[in-house]
Amino acid sequence: MLYRIAALCALLLAPLPVVAQEETLADIRQQLTALYVDVQRLKRELSTTGGLNAGVVGSTPLDRLNAIEAELQRLTSKTEQLEFRVNRITVDGTNRIGDLEFRLCELEAGCDIGQLGDTPSLGGVDNGAGVPSANPPPVTGGPALAIGEQSDIERAQEALAAGDFQGAADQLATFGETYPGSPLTTDANYLRGEALEGLGDMTEAARAYLEAFSGDPTGPKAPDALFKLGASLGAIGQTQDACLTLAEVNVRFPGNPAVADAQFAMQNLGCQ
Repeated sequence: MLYRIAALCALLLAPLPVVAQEETLADIRQQLTALYVDVQRLKRELSTTGGLNAGVVGSTPLDRLNAIEAELQRLTSKTEQLEFRVNRITVDGTNRIGDLEFRLCELEAGCDIGQLGDTPSLGGVDNGAGVPSANPPPVTGGPALAIGEQSDIERAQEALAAGDFQGAADQLATFGETYPGSPLTTDANYLRGEALEGLGDMTEAARAYLEAFSGDPTGPKAPDALFKLGASLGAIGQTQDACLTLAEVNVRFPGNPAVADAQFAMQNLGCQ
C-alpha cells in the first residue's frame, strides 16, 4: 500500500503540464477526472477492511487492556506520520484541481471566473491551507467534529432513554462505521454497551465496554467503562476475570464514584 501511496504522491506532486494553445475543453476535463480517480484510489488504500492482522495477547482482560494501550501508542505514532503525508497530498491536489477548474471556466462560454469560489478540500479534509470560511465553527478546545456526529450521538441517546435498546444499538454501531476515529467514539462505545446490556446481550456489552475503556483509558468515561466491563464479565460467568477487573477500578481511579459500585459488585460476586 505504501508503494501505491508513494506513486500517487509522485503523480500529484509532479509539475503541471504547460497548457498549449491547442488544449481543448475535453483535455482539461479528462485531466480533472483522472486526478479525482487517483485521489479515490488513495482513499481506498487508507480505508480499513475491518480485519486484524494479529490478535491482542494476554490471558486476562487486564493483560489485554495493557497490550491494547501499548498498541494504541504505536499506531498513534504511525497515524501522525501518515496524516502529515496525506495532508501534503491533499493541499497539492486541491490546488491542482482549483487550477484545472479555473482553466476549464476560461474555455467554457458563459462561465464567470469570479463566481468559482474556493475549491473544496479533497475528501473534506481540513488541512488549514485554504482560505478560512466566512463563518468558522466556534473554538471548543477539543477535536473538531464532522457534520452530523453530535446530532447522531444525541439521537442514539434519546432512543436509549426511551427504552429503544435495539434502535440505539443499531444507531451507535452505524456511528462507529460512519465516523471512524471520531472524538466521540468512546462515548458511542459506552452507550452501545448500555444498549446491548438493555437487550440482555451481556457478551457483546462487555466487548463494547472494553472498547470504550481501551479507546481512552484515562478519560472521563474510563472509570465507569472499566466497572461496567467487570460487571458484564460477572454476568456471563467469567467470575475470576470480573473480580480482577473490578478490583482494578480502585487501583486506577481511587476516589472515583465508580469505585463504590465496583466494590458492591465484587461483594455480590463473592470476590476474595
